[in-house]
This record gives sequence, structure tokens and C-alpha cells, in this order.
Amino acid sequence: MNFPDDRAQQLPWLRNRIAVFELHGAIAGGSRCAQQVRLLHALREDKRIRGVVLDIDSPGGSAALSDHLHRAVRSVADRKPVVAHVRSAALSGGYLVACAATRIVALPTGMVGSIGVIIARPIVRDLLERIGVQMYVSRVGENKDMLQPWREPTPEEDRKLAGLRDEYYDWFIETVAARRNLEPARVRELATGEIFTANRGQTLGLVDDLGDIDTAVDMVTEMAKVPRAVTYARLRRPLLERLLSPVGSAAADRLIGEIESRLQVRAEFRS
Repeated sequence: MNFPDDRAQQLPWLRNRIAVFELHGAIAGGSRCAQQVRLLHALREDKRIRGVVLDIDSPGGSAALSDHLHRAVRSVADRKPVVAHVRSAALSGGYLVACAATRIVALPTGMVGSIGVIIARPIVRDLLERIGVQMYVSRVGENKDMLQPWREPTPEEDRKLAGLRDEYYDWFIETVAARRNLEPARVRELATGEIFTANRGQTLGLVDDLGDIDTAVDMVTEMAKVPRAVTYARLRRPLLERLLSPVGSAAADRLIGEIESRLQVRAEFRS
């Protein structure tokens, strides 16, 4: 059923509003990230959502997933105003996501920055030797078993890994420079992994305004030119998690995901 615009605005479920999207915790878990991206795309397509507040409290995480979320936020910002609000921290990959917004608002005591890259890999050779496990490897391709945890890397592999790390680092700097309208050389000076308070970050060009989440909501409301009405856009938890142990199940999933991630080579934008 179609309603005239003035009639639609009288119906609560059809009124224009601002959505608050929460990005809390480490950026990890491909399934969770995929759900977040789908939710951001839904906010982009929903005509009732006239603007978005991106509420961030994250130390960063996976480089690829941070990039995925950054691009999803940019796709929303291309259609409607998006203001990133830094609650406690937007660090490394979390800051990368914030940079995709139209503006960044942060509490003065919030933390921003930590621009840099970590590439980590476990080495379990000594552990395997202690428990009497030997690895037999048959490979095709001289680098096929590169970065496997059962042996030390060779000098050539170290050089290749450094090249990969530098490629991520350069991309991070160029992206921040473009989104924050800063010179790449200036961003490189700041990209030491250092953490800044948002108060200092504003003087460095990493933050636009200081304020709380109400400041961000007011800003988006003014940009979108709509009455102040807010809705929270959250991921739906699986039915089993809701019915059984909401805390225990989620904690177990996070623990399993963390263990799995620690056993893999990973490139991270993480504080």
C-alpha cells in the first residue's frame, strides 16, 4: 500500500530516521564481518534511513576485513551522510573504518591512530619436537609452504614477508591521506603505530570534531535535514545463542575463533 509523503510521516514505522550502527570489539571473524557489511548495504538502500552514525569502539583487527568494512561504509557515505563517533577507541583498522565516514566525532579522551601493520605467524617447531611430531612435506612450488608454523622462515621468505607488510602499510597511508585530505608524507609521519587522544588527534587532522554520540546524531540530523529520530541497527543473534546461553555461547565462539586465528598467518591493522 502506498501512502502520500505527509501521511507516511505520520506513521511511526515509515518516518525518516537516523540509524546508529555499532562497531564494537576487534574486527575479526569473516562471518560476522559479512553480516555487518550486509547490514550496512541494507542501511544504504533503505530510503527511510536518511543518515548513519557509526559508533566505533575497536582496536582494529584483520587488514582484509577492515578494508571490507571501510568500503561498505564508503558506499553508504556516497548516498547519505555518515558520521563516525569514537566512543573509546578507533585504532588501526578501527580508525581505517572511521575514515570512510563523512566526518569523525570523538570524545576528547577517546583514542585514535595506531596507523601501522602487523603480520604475525606462530612457530611451533620446538613444541612439535617435544611431543615427538615430525612434519613430512611434499610440495610443488618453491614458496608453497612459506610461512608454515612448523619451521623458521628462510631469509628469502623474510624479505617477501617484508614486501607484503610494506604493501599493506603504503595502502593504509594512502587511504587515510585521501579520506582525511592530508598529504601522504604527513600521514607517514603519524603512521608509527602511535596512539593519540582524540583531543590531540583533532589538531593533527585525524578527527574533525570533539563530542559525544549525541553530538554525532545531531550532526547527521542536520546534514540529512530530517527531524531527530534514531533507530539502532544491530545484527540478529543466532536463535540457538538467544535460547541457550547468550553470554557463554558468544564467548565460546569468540574463543574458538581467536584460537583458530592464532594458528594462521595473518595481516592485521590492530593496536
